[in-house]
Amino acid sequence: MNSNREGKIFIITGMSGAGKSQALKCFEDLGFYCIDNLPVALIPAFSELVKTNRHFRNVALGIDIREGRFFKGFVKSLDTLRKLGLDYKLIFLDAADPILLQRFSETRHRHPLGKNISEAVREERKILFSLKERANKVIDTSKLTLGELKEILSGALEVKRSTEMKLTVISFGYKYGIPLDADLVMDVRFLPNPNYIPQFKLKTGLDPRVGDYIRNKPGFKTFLRDYIGQIKHLLPLYIKEGKSYLTIAIGCTGGRHRSVFIAHQVAESLSRFGFSVSEFHRDIRK
Repeated sequence: MNSNREGKIFIITGMSGAGKSQALKCFEDLGFYCIDNLPVALIPAFSELVKTNRHFRNVALGIDIREGRFFKGFVKSLDTLRKLGLDYKLIFLDAADPILLQRFSETRHRHPLGKNISEAVREERKILFSLKERANKVIDTSKLTLGELKEILSGALEVKRSTEMKLTVISFGYKYGIPLDADLVMDVRFLPNPNYIPQFKLKTGLDPRVGDYIRNKPGFKTFLRDYIGQIKHLLPLYIKEGKSYLTIAIGCTGGRHRSVFIAHQVAESLSRFGFSVSEFHRDIRK
């Protein structure tokens, strides 16, 4: 038994410019001991410290491409954590390439790879591909505010065991793009659009009258029942494969009416079945 058994270790990594520093600030606000850009070569030694010192019970480590040649040893260092009996969660922050280019342009920061920014982003994405595949949770920060990022990270802290799963249900508008971190995507544009009904145009899918309009359309109840049933059937399979987080994205044209209502229904239903669910409406204010 080790003294950190009830603690949590989060490793924050991802694309440069995707918000790692902001994520670490969020973890700091949540009471975590945070270290930004700890050299990968020091992870084994730090792991021993975490194992024996209760001061490091809840830890968040920021690791990124600045580690250069040491970055290749990252996966080996992660295996060291497992061998020491320290469970960790790997969170990968990502954003669409145009957003990353815009952020570097606005801040005038030099990309860690030291090349033309467009070229550097492409190369970094290739380098980090396998690490992204290994992540417990991928967060697309393209359209997130700092408050929304903190809300998502707060939800991630609820995952305590590999047999538990944290679900995030997101509504979105196809005209603004599919969320990059979506695991399951459902297109609900087959339903009539309340946006074309004058009394509903300025309302959202959270308004009871909009909900009644959608709920009473032919085939809706059967669709919702079958869709939720499919998700429930898939969850044990994802858990069996070691996935601790699942993002379910539901989209309509603008992300204000149909997707919002259905995402809310799905989130409420899964919560009633005992799952840990966060609900987020990305484009509801647009």
